[in-house]
Amino acid sequence: MKLNKYILGIFCLATVFTSCEDFLDVEAPSSFDTDYVFSNTEDAKKMLFGVYQLFATDSYTSRMSNVWMQNTDVEVMQPSANPDGSRRDVWSLQGGLLTGFKDIYNAWQDNYLAIDRANQVIEGIKSSDISSDPDMRMMLGEAYVLRAYRYFLLINIFGDVPYFTEAAKAGMELDIPKTDKNIIYSGCIQDLVNIEEEMFFADEYADGIERMNREFAIGMISRLALFRAGYGMTFDGTMKRADDYLDVTGDESLAVTYTAMDGSERVARTYEDYYLLAKDYAQKLMALKDRELNSDFAQIFRNQCEWITPENDDVLFEVAFMAANGGDVGWCVGTTVTSSSKGSTTIQVNLAPTYYFSFDDDDTRRDATVSRVQYVGDTDEEVSRITNLSVAKWNRLWLTSSPGASSSKGTGINWPLMRYSDVLLMFAEAENALNGPSTDAKNALKRVRRRAFPADVQATKVEAYVDNLSSKEDFFDAIVNERAWEFGGEGLRKFDLVRWNNYGEKIVETKQVINNIGKASNGLELSNPEVAKYSDLADYLYYQVDNGEVSFYNTKYDPEVIPEVIVDVADLGNEGNENAYARASWGRSLYQSATDDDTGVTTYMEADYTLRCWRGYKDETGLSAVPYLLPISTQTIESSEVLTNEGYGHVSSAN
Repeated sequence: MKLNKYILGIFCLATVFTSCEDFLDVEAPSSFDTDYVFSNTEDAKKMLFGVYQLFATDSYTSRMSNVWMQNTDVEVMQPSANPDGSRRDVWSLQGGLLTGFKDIYNAWQDNYLAIDRANQVIEGIKSSDISSDPDMRMMLGEAYVLRAYRYFLLINIFGDVPYFTEAAKAGMELDIPKTDKNIIYSGCIQDLVNIEEEMFFADEYADGIERMNREFAIGMISRLALFRAGYGMTFDGTMKRADDYLDVTGDESLAVTYTAMDGSERVARTYEDYYLLAKDYAQKLMALKDRELNSDFAQIFRNQCEWITPENDDVLFEVAFMAANGGDVGWCVGTTVTSSSKGSTTIQVNLAPTYYFSFDDDDTRRDATVSRVQYVGDTDEEVSRITNLSVAKWNRLWLTSSPGASSSKGTGINWPLMRYSDVLLMFAEAENALNGPSTDAKNALKRVRRRAFPADVQATKVEAYVDNLSSKEDFFDAIVNERAWEFGGEGLRKFDLVRWNNYGEKIVETKQVINNIGKASNGLELSNPEVAKYSDLADYLYYQVDNGEVSFYNTKYDPEVIPEVIVDVADLGNEGNENAYARASWGRSLYQSATDDDTGVTTYMEADYTLRCWRGYKDETGLSAVPYLLPISTQTIESSEVLTNEGYGHVSSAN
């Protein structure tokens, strides 16, 4: 099913940031006033769909959903040799250079336009004569969740931002200062706590997981609570929890009141309280709407490519895109396709080589997440370079029909915002933060891992692996790893690293491992234990091609296992070469070399890939804050008397 919701509702009262006098310029409504629009559910739904419609803009279909969610220790795209004023500077963590970048201006605009449309819906439904109608209450809940999600994006992309909870109106002061992110988080959580019980679950109404339903609202409460409990960039350029610099016990705007599953009233103020809130709501969803995880991990994402939207499955909510009219999944993120009857890709999201190596060989998620091949035709594969590993979860060749667009964009493949495995891992994380690796925390982690491993290895790689996590620190590290393996390519990692305050640590660790793999594969510094431990990784991949399909002789290990006959790929299949293999550089290419023509001496050095991908972060200890925030655009700053780009770790120099 495809929901026709991303067509702009004709009654939507659009608002945009424009000038200093009119920070939000309110356009005139249509001939129908809001009293009429919200007097019936059909017109109210059109207003609501005007909020959803903004998912179909370019600022979301690629930028904020996936392309800007790099570079981390999971999603990594190699930028240009030097800063170039484009999305590539976001990848290299040099976003401070992008004050004039139009995409940043558009992202800010579209987020606030979505927020204002949501505010219009909220006010319209609340003042409606039929506000108690169940469908109206459901739409009110959707508007609150849509608004919360947009603030979630704004906070994690820009930091502290202006906070609007009322729709723009003539004469209203709209040029307002930034509000601390933790106040916004608390406000959004309270909104969702107040409304979620009046919403429908996905299987209780026609549009299922393609509209923001009750299970997603409950999951968002847990997610927002973990971010409220976590770290974020502050004005002085350091990472802090709210408890470190705000009056969390005295300021009511930082508190959330809710009813626990046992009926007790609770108030969240401290970061520990918000861990409890996150746990309580994850546990609530597990009690009210538990479900078995889809036993076939890869099928979750193939369903999206085939436009199948099962309810009570892994996906709680996914953004519904229309073919040829929105959605860049399978174009900028997914398996690389250079040419096919269903169009081609312009891949802008790749995965780190170290991420591939981090998987256990028996983990079925590895090959469902990381593609070592690219398609040069409908059925013809080639081996990808180790620094060009694309996301295997989505493949435009799985589309049941051609997108039908003049370009290869607009595939219509849906984008998942939350899966049930996320709820299980959020519960495990919060429970561990509060009580250490309890039985409940371990059981939730085991449920996620059990789906990932075949039955014959579960005794060691699920049961024993989890049971051996005896300390709070070990269990937290396991959660950090599990979320990487479970959600690779889905754009969650960057924000997770921010709230955990281990972003810098993971960058340094990733660079060190890349260098050590490259050294080991080139036989360098093997006396160093940190290098030697990677000496069993494959220097090369050996492969055959049968009717266009690549099959590998070796995987990430067994470098000593080498085929008897090795030929150029062009000679595969020729007479006498039926059993031959071609060779592709693997770990060896992670360290580069240069040979002097005169002396013949070869010098080895760090690869350009490693030098470029995180060049905006200079701290080799990994202890300082990563400059992950983007600046507010010059166009927005110039139209305001109160907004600036001062503070928040912004670096405006390429050096």
